[in-house]
Amino acid sequence: MIFFKISGFFFSYFSVTSVYVIFMPKILQTIGYSAPQIGAIFALAPLMRFFRTLFFLKHFELNQKVFYTALGGAILSIVLFYPTIHHFYLFMLPNMLLGACLGMILPYIETYAMEHLQKERFGKSRLFGSIGFMLIGIVLARHLENYTNGLHYLLLAISATALFAYWLTQNNVHFTTANLTKEEPFHFLHVKYLWISLFLMQVSFGGFYNFFTIYETAHGISLEMTSYLWAFGVICEIILFYFQAPLLKRFSLLALVKLGVLTTALRWFLLFAFPSSLWISYLSQSMHAFSFALHHTAALSLLYTLYANKKLAAQFYYGFSFGLGGFVGALLAGYFYGEYLYVYASFIALLSLGSLMLFKGKE
Repeated sequence: MIFFKISGFFFSYFSVTSVYVIFMPKILQTIGYSAPQIGAIFALAPLMRFFRTLFFLKHFELNQKVFYTALGGAILSIVLFYPTIHHFYLFMLPNMLLGACLGMILPYIETYAMEHLQKERFGKSRLFGSIGFMLIGIVLARHLENYTNGLHYLLLAISATALFAYWLTQNNVHFTTANLTKEEPFHFLHVKYLWISLFLMQVSFGGFYNFFTIYETAHGISLEMTSYLWAFGVICEIILFYFQAPLLKRFSLLALVKLGVLTTALRWFLLFAFPSSLWISYLSQSMHAFSFALHHTAALSLLYTLYANKKLAAQFYYGFSFGLGGFVGALLAGYFYGEYLYVYASFIALLSLGSLMLFKGKE
């Protein structure tokens, strides 16, 4: 039953991500937002994730009460999308709230999932998040007659996320007992090259998460076909999540993280070199299995071997890499959007790989 609850949470949470990442940039472009404005909007949520992490590094405790407040705040933020979406500055506010809340929700559950299921079964549960991401992407592409449909899907998905999260955590002794070891110091600099690599990796993803749909449709690929590209990438991700356990056992975690980064650099370069080729787009999307699924599990598992305070390590992982890295990546993608967008992304990924080469496990 715990496996079902965790999987249901992942399915719902990443359904929210699907609507937000795949369709919201296109929706904003349709109603008149410019590329820099879109980049700025999608930079806010990861920025709030980063600031939220700083608060918890100052010994704020992510307890059950704070977690439930975050669930309520996430629902409220989507509700506020409806009256503010046509007003750039007003629309910033619910996006900031959503980023702060989602940044607390996922690490709280994912840390428990990793500890309870272990890394061998974690991938099989996490793949349900990929399924949710894929299904919503395919379905909504056929029903996006107007922007309000996208908002309806967002509201439904975030409500389901809150329901599964509450069901999992209510009366669960793991969450009702204080588990954060406040006395355990959190050191950053002793593995600084790893953190720099994780940060740069997410900077490189800025052009993909925020502009892939716009980029593909601008090069003659339909919105529906672009949704299939997203879905194909997720299918490849699902397959690797399911079969990754032997890789995690056979190879070192650091080697797998390096493989994920190297694949990502090649992936972005292919999008630049062949912008109108549907087959190359499918090939690049197949690499999502390594650049996200394998890299994510290997990086999180590696951090768990380096830090005793695993919850705080997970929060900082999301805050510093997906948060600060996502913020910088979104801003740069909005600024550099155009013919050379994925050249810059590939270069940033190579810098991430270079930082990993300097990492020696424990410096």
